[in-house]
Amino acid sequence: MNPSTPKKAVVTGGAGFIGSHLTRDLLAQGYEVHVVDNYSGGRIPGRESAAATYHEGDICDGALLRNVFEGAHYVFHTAALPRVQYSLQYPEKTNQANVTGTLSVLNAAKDAGVRRVVYSASSSAYGDQDIMPLVETMDAHPKSPYALQKYIGELYCRLYSEVFGLETVCLRYFNVYGKNADPHGAYALVIAKFIQQRIEGKDLTIAGDGTHTRDYTHVHDVVRANILSAEKPTVGKGEVMNIGGGKNRSVNEVAEAIGGPITYVEERLEPKDTLANTARAKELLGWETTISFEEGIAELKKEANLT
Repeated sequence: MNPSTPKKAVVTGGAGFIGSHLTRDLLAQGYEVHVVDNYSGGRIPGRESAAATYHEGDICDGALLRNVFEGAHYVFHTAALPRVQYSLQYPEKTNQANVTGTLSVLNAAKDAGVRRVVYSASSSAYGDQDIMPLVETMDAHPKSPYALQKYIGELYCRLYSEVFGLETVCLRYFNVYGKNADPHGAYALVIAKFIQQRIEGKDLTIAGDGTHTRDYTHVHDVVRANILSAEKPTVGKGEVMNIGGGKNRSVNEVAEAIGGPITYVEERLEPKDTLANTARAKELLGWETTISFEEGIAELKKEANLT
């Protein structure tokens, strides 16, 4: 990329966990980066980059988006109100952010002449399946408002590619973890929550019996998939791709890797198992995971002085 004429990229939710990592990597690769975020997840230290331009506002504000998107090559749509359990309590609120918000982003991108939108989808769209690993040709079976909302976003992306010619790509993330994930609150990501509980000398709390499994994916690999999805000429028609580590582990195994005593609490409504087949991402993007679960956990424990 010519440093004198940097390409413009916009990251919705760029002050969030995944979006902040993506913002930093785009800056490192020479992009002019703009962020749209309403800070609904709070202002967490370490998530903002001085070289990016931040626009505080809601993704449902079409006028704001069209203004920010003007001249952008790529829009990375990571903004969402996440978590299965939260959506069960607040289905209307999460629908507004995750469905209406995504439609607003696609509309603004179309109107502003954006070349491509990369959408952060979710493996929760699969729900419970009889066969593992999960492959993109399987029928979606959402088990929560959040899962359904993220799946609807995929359908909108494909529609906007087919009807309006807006290039889109959909990445189904599998349990993303890494530095600067929020460890607080009832809906915190399990690895970040376990690390924080260990720091505070508390028991690691597991919902249910801990035998349910997840495919854990390092945030750096997720960011790489996003940038490849923007730049590769092999995609852009609403393709859906799994972005996962390719190996699943039980929550009990995760707790054992982090260490410390365990307390089991009431089971929650969520899929029993997930495991990604990532052949499509390898074929279309040349993407494979590069950071193993063991390396990722060791990095987090070292940073938290738990080694």
